[in-house]
Formats: sequence, C-alpha cells, structure tokens
Amino acid sequence: MSEDILRNIGTIARALDSISNIEFKKIQLEKGQYLYLSRIFENPGITQKEISELLCVDKTTTNRAITRLIEKKLVIKKDDPSNQKNKLLFATLTGEKLYTTLRKESDYSTKIALTGLSVTEAEELNYLLLKMTKNVVNNWNEVKKGYKRVY
Repeated sequence: MSEDILRNIGTIARALDSISNIEFKKIQLEKGQYLYLSRIFENPGITQKEISELLCVDKTTTNRAITRLIEKKLVIKKDDPSNQKNKLLFATLTGEKLYTTLRKESDYSTKIALTGLSVTEAEELNYLLLKMTKNVVNNWNEVKKGYKRVY
C-alpha cells in the first residue's frame, strides 16, 4: 500500500507534465519550460540558483531552460544592484501574457485531479503533500551535498 504512494504521485506528475508539453507546443514552449516561466512570473527577481532549488533540478538544466526562454524573449535577466554576480530573472510582457494560459491550464488540471474529492479531502491532501514535499526536498538537499542514503 505505502509503496504505491510515490508511484501514484509519479504517475500524476508524468501525466500532467506530458499533457502540458503537448498543449504548450502551440505556444512555442518546449519540454518543461512552462515550469520555469511560471515560477519566474510568480517570483519576480528570482535568481537561477533559487529557481533550481525551488524546482529541485540541477543548475545545468536550469541554465539551459532559462537560456531558451531568454532567446524566445519570454524572460530577461537584470543585474542585482546589491550583488553584481547575481542576475535577477523577470518575465517579459510576452512571458506575462503566456502565463495567463499556463495558469488556466494549471487551474483546469487541478480541477480534473480533484474531481470526486470533497473540500475537506482536498485540504487534507494538500496538507499531507506539503509535509511529504518538505521531507523529500530536505533529503534532496542532503543528497546534493554528498550525503549517502542508507537503505
């Protein structure tokens, strides 16, 4: 039973990612780029390091995605006035307009995913998933720093 939890979460994540990638081709977003654009829009001035940590992906993957979004003129980098080494990321006006579509897709997917659940069940699910997310993100950070998990 409990071994199915992560499998089910993985199936949900892969299915929604696949749907998004199919639907967002028409707006010229490539695989996974919608995640980066959404987080940049939702967190204006975020750095590449922060977005890597937020999405739990390596810096190389983040750099590649951000570079493509900049090439498509959906995101811009600005110097951080308090630290010249940091570049702050912002959605362009075109990126902001695309975010409206991304938000609609996310809202629709959430509605589909929660079909048949009561408000109380949805709130409990959200609470439990937040706890799980915190546990997994903490472990990801440890492993990233070289911690070896003992099975």
